[in-house]
Amino acid sequence: MKFFYHVGRYFIMLKRVFARPERHKMYIRQLFHEIDTLGVNSIGIVIIISVFIGGIMTIQFAYSMMNPLYPSTLIGLGTRDTLILEFSSTMLALIMAGKIGSNITSEIGTMRVTEQIDSLEIMGINSASYLILPKIIAVVFIFPFLFIISVFFGLIGGLITGPAAGVITMPEYIEGIKWLFEPYYVTFSLIKSLVFGFLVASVPAYFGYYVQGGALEVGKASTRAVVNTNILILLFDLILTRLLLT
Repeated sequence: MKFFYHVGRYFIMLKRVFARPERHKMYIRQLFHEIDTLGVNSIGIVIIISVFIGGIMTIQFAYSMMNPLYPSTLIGLGTRDTLILEFSSTMLALIMAGKIGSNITSEIGTMRVTEQIDSLEIMGINSASYLILPKIIAVVFIFPFLFIISVFFGLIGGLITGPAAGVITMPEYIEGIKWLFEPYYVTFSLIKSLVFGFLVASVPAYFGYYVQGGALEVGKASTRAVVNTNILILLFDLILTRLLLT
């Protein structure tokens, strides 16, 4: 029954979050701040992870396809499709849930336990909308860009690592990237990125908004938020793959 309690309270919170804003200028200013804090500041870690993963996948595909019957272009194709379909959307969302999600829970949770949210309510401000709506819009807006950046630098990582390790030549790798490209895969993963962005922002915000106690409880709420967000990301990955790809 506790599950349904949290689900109901989550949707009640969302109803308040998407209520009509009182002062649009205040929300717009907060939105740009959240895009910078949650999105732009995540680009560096996305690039680093994507370059290494692209290189690792290229080497692994090369060694799993050492059979001379397999064309070497399959290495580039496998790296490209794995990055587009799964890593740069789902795996990246799981990583960002740890970075962005814990940030959101800690920020809102700290405001709750220090009674700053109560102060906003006393002043007649819809605290759920003011604190959470800009974060949701910012993360949903930035996630597709992070996906594109991840795919690009993942392919660059493979382009550098493959020839450097001697498992594939640069022309063969580039040919594999271009071979049998399916544009719908990108559309599919962009849709997933939007859904995952909403989950990464809204679920941790829920845990932070309703935290009770002190600093210790804020830390526990951050852990619960990341765990539950990751579970929901994997669940929706399964649902969206079933609906959109099969």
